[in-house]
Amino acid sequence: MDAYLIAIAIIGAIYVLLALGLNLQYGLTGIVNFGHVGFFCVGAYTTAIIGSHGVSMLVTFPLAALFAMLAAWPLGLVSIRLREDYFAIVSLGFSEVVRLVVTSESWLTNGVQGIAGIPKMFGMLTGTTQALAVLGLLVALNLVAVAAMWRIVRSPFGRMIEAIRDNEDAVKALGKDPAGFKIQVLVLGAGLAGIAGAVYAHYIGYISPDQFIPLMTFQVWMAIIMGGVGRISGALVGAILLMVFLEGSRFLRDVMPFISEVAMASVRLGVVGLALILFTMYRPQGLMGDFTRK
Repeated sequence: MDAYLIAIAIIGAIYVLLALGLNLQYGLTGIVNFGHVGFFCVGAYTTAIIGSHGVSMLVTFPLAALFAMLAAWPLGLVSIRLREDYFAIVSLGFSEVVRLVVTSESWLTNGVQGIAGIPKMFGMLTGTTQALAVLGLLVALNLVAVAAMWRIVRSPFGRMIEAIRDNEDAVKALGKDPAGFKIQVLVLGAGLAGIAGAVYAHYIGYISPDQFIPLMTFQVWMAIIMGGVGRISGALVGAILLMVFLEGSRFLRDVMPFISEVAMASVRLGVVGLALILFTMYRPQGLMGDFTRK
């Protein structure tokens, strides 16, 4: 049972990193990014390909972040001047293009068979001790990410991106270039997703294209919506709440034994979707949002 809880905590901490990156993009800047899993995929495959050749984790992590950021930069240059709804569609298409590339370029990514044998983090340790070390690393990474987010929010850069979110036309009237700021935010959020992908690849030890579907992006969206858009604490609480729904729904069959194992997957998805609908209706600002709002 302890091993199961630690594993859930590790996946939850990875979702926190993803939620912090998306919260920076949408919550603080207003960038509707439906392709967040694409940067997660780039980070995971970067560390898997390089790490499989014996390169140290101290090198694979920065490279995973760098390649994810490099993937975000041209996307921003091409698409960031589009209206929010058009950019959302383009970003979703980007994530699918990334998945198709890793599927088709089998000479590099091993195609649909995926990459196995990715070195584990803290390989000198075993069992629960190793899992706790991974969790400790993730906690440290999240603390650094939260501290950086707090620094950004309280800086002139943070005030500018919040102004872009609230009234982009007013920012343009002041002679500022919102597109440049949006590109920087898109790149920073992609870097966090790339690091999350690196941790995921090293922890799981095996990755394939089927692990990076758009559903993961929308799960991260659910986390920041339930926790509170634009709130750093909302990203943390939302990711925890998401894991509670995803893992708690596994035990639904104990109270509904008449539902088959195959049908239960759809029921679980429906339960999570219902939770999101209820939050949207009765608590649209999220758990950590403005409590003065109804």
